[in-house]
Amino acid sequence: MLIVSCKSIIGKLHPPLKLLLSVIILFLIGCAAKPGISNAVSWDKLKGWQSEKHSQLLMPLLAQCPKLEKKQPRWRSICNGARQLENASDLQLKNFFEEQFTPHKINGLKGSTTGMITGYYQPLLQGSYTQSERFYYPLYKKPSSLLKVSPSKNLLKVKDNRARGREYLGEIVAYYSRAEIDGPTLPLKGNELLWVDSSDDAFFLHIQGSGLVQLEDASIVAVGYAEQNGHPYRAIGRDLVALGVISKQDISLQTIKKWLGDNPRQAQVIKNKNPSYIFFTLRQDIEQGPRGSLNVPLTPERSVAVDRSIIPLGSPLWLDTQLPQSNQAYRRLVFSQDTGGAINGPVRADIFFGRGERAEALAGEMKQQGTIFILLPK
Repeated sequence: MLIVSCKSIIGKLHPPLKLLLSVIILFLIGCAAKPGISNAVSWDKLKGWQSEKHSQLLMPLLAQCPKLEKKQPRWRSICNGARQLENASDLQLKNFFEEQFTPHKINGLKGSTTGMITGYYQPLLQGSYTQSERFYYPLYKKPSSLLKVSPSKNLLKVKDNRARGREYLGEIVAYYSRAEIDGPTLPLKGNELLWVDSSDDAFFLHIQGSGLVQLEDASIVAVGYAEQNGHPYRAIGRDLVALGVISKQDISLQTIKKWLGDNPRQAQVIKNKNPSYIFFTLRQDIEQGPRGSLNVPLTPERSVAVDRSIIPLGSPLWLDTQLPQSNQAYRRLVFSQDTGGAINGPVRADIFFGRGERAEALAGEMKQQGTIFILLPK
């Protein structure tokens, strides 16, 4: 498969041959597809669409309607139609989606048609409102010193909407990194929301973005994403692979957790290599599940995190991949209702698997190749 761009080929040609060979390149061998949303395709390109459980799609669709229809008139019509389908059959919902949307293939980088599909889940931690010898590690609230800054002050070269900083001696500087926040000076002391009994569990909660905390009286509170410190996310799995302590094919949430637990003296050094830090808020709607960047409750295996600079939030997506350690296809319609610091690029999705042991196992091991189609309103 040719994966170089037409422009790069044509640019190297001698001028007398440029026009003729440009035509040959364009029409005989083709050019790499431009990354992002491509032209419309027919519904039969979506393998498995006919056997989808379409009636399961109504709930996540309606959940996001109040957000989308306020800003997009076309979604007003879609949502009004969806509200009339409360007791509709799979066939009726299938026909509804085909009437309202047109599928488009999403192309990857460098001519690729596939990309990385990962997963996340809602963890359960043990915690307390009071620090003690057991509950020693803080989850912090959004600090008042954290500032959203303009692109000109984007000192860490992250996406402009993620640029954060703080004021120091009259100047805007980068906000505290993970190493600084968890370091001996404790710059955020007094800003604790809760205390938990495991530094490693707190670290993985930052990666998941939200979770549940069981208190000493057995009651459970939900914590959700409030803000981020503006530092880029770094996957520490790469560092563990580079150190040779975990092989690339074996890297997963489970193997990383085990290594951190087995190597407590080195664990904080490794965790600090990821400078990104998440701040949390208490949530009341525990049973609804966590809320994503669209600020709607996430639906297990129907909500995904995407790169919103390419895929508009709320878009229905047809996902074609496999679950870890499975030879069976995993094909379904999902909704782009969340984002994440590590979710970048066109063919890139992070599936929300929910809570519990199965969700944790799938989220921890999910790193499969897959294709994505986006359903755009007609």
